[in-house]
Amino acid sequence: MRKERPDNVVYSDKNGYNASSLTYATNVGAPVIRIDDVVAWKSRGINNVNKQLENKFNELKIQYENLIKEYEWNELVYSAKFSFEPVVGEIYHLYRGDDGVNFLSLISPQEWNKEHLGTFKLNSDKKWIFIE
Repeated sequence: MRKERPDNVVYSDKNGYNASSLTYATNVGAPVIRIDDVVAWKSRGINNVNKQLENKFNELKIQYENLIKEYEWNELVYSAKFSFEPVVGEIYHLYRGDDGVNFLSLISPQEWNKEHLGTFKLNSDKKWIFIE
């Protein structure tokens, strides 16, 4: 004759059925077992990482655009006509001549009625820094 067992309790048996390995509570007094919501955790992690990468990408994009502008200004100034050796730290003005050729001058735009392209300062690395 078989012994009656309550329905609300899970027992181990000879076939390897082990109540301690189950993913759910095995009796009325057992604590609730909750499976962690890793999908939400992964989603938050992906969103955070994507936001960081997007911010870094935007920073690099701005740096790249600024670098291209610096290159273009330096290319423009170095390809201009001038018959003097520029001094580091001095301010120079780039103009377009009547013949369409760009030239560098010490004369400021207020003192001269020429097409002013920009004002530059030569730094110690021989790079022209656009001022205005």
